[in-house]
Amino acid sequence: MGHDPELGTRVRPAALTGSVFVTGGTRGIGRAIALRFARDGAKRVAIGYLRNDRAAEEAAEELRAAGAEPVLVRGNVTSERVLSEVEALGPLDALVHSAATGVIRPALETEAKHWDWTLNANARALLDLARVCVPQMPSGASIVAISSLGAERVLENYVLVGTSKAALEALVRYLGVELAPRGIRVNGVSGGVVETGALDHFPNREEMLEQSRTRTPAGRMVEPDDIANAVAFLCSPEAAMICGQTLIVDGGFSLPA
Repeated sequence: MGHDPELGTRVRPAALTGSVFVTGGTRGIGRAIALRFARDGAKRVAIGYLRNDRAAEEAAEELRAAGAEPVLVRGNVTSERVLSEVEALGPLDALVHSAATGVIRPALETEAKHWDWTLNANARALLDLARVCVPQMPSGASIVAISSLGAERVLENYVLVGTSKAALEALVRYLGVELAPRGIRVNGVSGGVVETGALDHFPNREEMLEQSRTRTPAGRMVEPDDIANAVAFLCSPEAAMICGQTLIVDGGFSLPA
């Protein structure tokens, strides 16, 4: 918040009114983030997705209803075509890399192609996006990467995704330092278990959900809006001095021994 010397009180900064891009913005956590930006006043919300056109159109309708102009960016976010489309969006006030994928298998059952797919989509994509977006981003803009507890903790069948998220958090630190002199903040949000369609790929899905419900000190599971709230804060002027950090939003789940 800023300070008005005449009133002697703190005044809330203006709501986000520019353009934002959210990868994986048609479902789950990404969708919640995109809608939060729209409700906070973003005029244009671009959302990236891989192939589910129906989910994309539904998300676009929600964004229109919230007062934002939706832009759909379809395809693999690391492809040259998609990166060119993102660059053509022009200056962004916020870039959020929420898209995530990966092969869920024990380490010894993975293959080199599984490594390449998972690391490229979850970690390299952020660097690719930064290369095309940062030259146009104004001072005061923000980049936020969505991570998970598997970046630090060992979760069953999560070796590739967990490793990619650890790389993503390292990239957040490096970009945070490199881009800070430009006035661009780079941070991450690491969420606990969130009940979205992404969990359908885990063979131990029900066990993960049960543990999250019973072991979270806050008394409930993390919801997509909890992650969206954290992203909104990191993209706000109140977070001006938060640089290269990953904020954990898990209701305390990761704390007990």
